[in-house]
Amino acid sequence: MRFSGRATTILAGLAIVAAGCAAVQPKPPEEAVRERAQARAQAVVAGDMKAVYDFFTPTTRKELKFEDWNGSIVKGFWKAVSVDKVECPKVDVCEASLTVEYEHRLGRFKTPLKETWIQEDNNWWYAKKG
Repeated sequence: MRFSGRATTILAGLAIVAAGCAAVQPKPPEEAVRERAQARAQAVVAGDMKAVYDFFTPTTRKELKFEDWNGSIVKGFWKAVSVDKVECPKVDVCEASLTVEYEHRLGRFKTPLKETWIQEDNNWWYAKKG
């Protein structure tokens, strides 16, 4: 069977698209949230409040301006953090369990922390409480 030059080009293009789609597999939600939660936590430790703010859901960022939020938080409290586990009880909701290390007058302490992450606009976002 012979194809015209145009048909061959179209078939080749379709093959490339199909191969590209097969190669780009989305990460499982637990892996995607673990990466985002760790990146957010590292931004908190580094004091990069703009990066921390950018992890809020798009809806939250529309309602809560950076300047208002930034002026209301204590900076430099977290000294280290690790994401220990991520569980996704729903398709679009995950819970990240973290261990936060912080300093207080009496020394350095570790405490567990749970964060809720939701999928919105094809990405995972930190769901601000309260």
